[in-house]
Amino acid sequence: MTIKHLRAALLGLLALTAAPMARAQTPDEFYKDRTVNVIIGYSVGGGYDLYARLLSRFMGDHMPGKPTVVPQNMTGAGSLKAALYLASIAPKDGATFGTFGRSVVLEPLFSGAKFDPRKYSWLGSITADSSLCVSWADSPIKTWDDLMTKQARMGGQANGSDPDVYASILKTLFGSNLRLVTGYPGNNEMALALERGELDGFCGLSWSSLLSRHRDWIDGHKINILVKASAGGDDQIVAPQMLDKLTDPKKRAALSLILATQAMARPYAAPPGVDPARLAVLRRAFMDTISSPEFRAEADKLGLDVAPVPAAEVEKRLADIYSQPADVVALAKQAVGQ
Repeated sequence: MTIKHLRAALLGLLALTAAPMARAQTPDEFYKDRTVNVIIGYSVGGGYDLYARLLSRFMGDHMPGKPTVVPQNMTGAGSLKAALYLASIAPKDGATFGTFGRSVVLEPLFSGAKFDPRKYSWLGSITADSSLCVSWADSPIKTWDDLMTKQARMGGQANGSDPDVYASILKTLFGSNLRLVTGYPGNNEMALALERGELDGFCGLSWSSLLSRHRDWIDGHKINILVKASAGGDDQIVAPQMLDKLTDPKKRAALSLILATQAMARPYAAPPGVDPARLAVLRRAFMDTISSPEFRAEADKLGLDVAPVPAAEVEKRLADIYSQPADVVALAKQAVGQ
């Protein structure tokens, strides 16, 4: 045998022995005995945290290999820290995904944040929702007109978070004289400040969070719902619609861009570049979990609204948002204080 033939034979043998090693793991093999991490961009006790912990309880049962699904809180910058972690640092192997504020997907448009929400490996959203501005019953701010004419101390978390975004909208598009008191880690801490009288109110409180975490506020007439911000479909909430308070077409277009995120109110995404087969597993498990009887039963006990939004719809919403004309984006950017 010549050296040339010997080399060819050796290469062929190496290829045969390496082939089993190069075989990709099946989803069952990959997820078996694995820990799947769910990153939560807010502190313990708020609406995003409650949804994520409920999802984590059941999602492993709907995945091949039955992995352990573990929620992990990563607070900071109104959940932007978690969004950036998922976009650039988190492992892309299909064993990490997370949730962050719906308005955070606007940050690259408005503040130049270094990530593209269209590139996430989207799983979907547990529900659509409406954001509310509320005030404590004892506060002098009891109505929309009060919010427009009196100085209100409204709570916030960080630039780009829902409470800060809606407070800025009220100031820039509507001329409210509110004073933003920002820096709270999450809605849970703002709720405590509201009850202690440190704040008159705050915006960006989801209707689903109000029902699940603060039902006593409603039943005990402890708060005033000053205005609701949504894309519609919330007739059960007795409050003026924010969009209806605007008549200027350009302002309405800018506000509509911002409100588009309400359709993905409890969003979940894995990092960009997750293997398509593993992403398909995550998407299927996500939708199967939130559609399952056991998840729905627990959600009902907690007062959590569930109206699944598939990944394709989230991607479509983002494509629409990022295709808006430059002048609409510029006005929306100004409206949220960027």
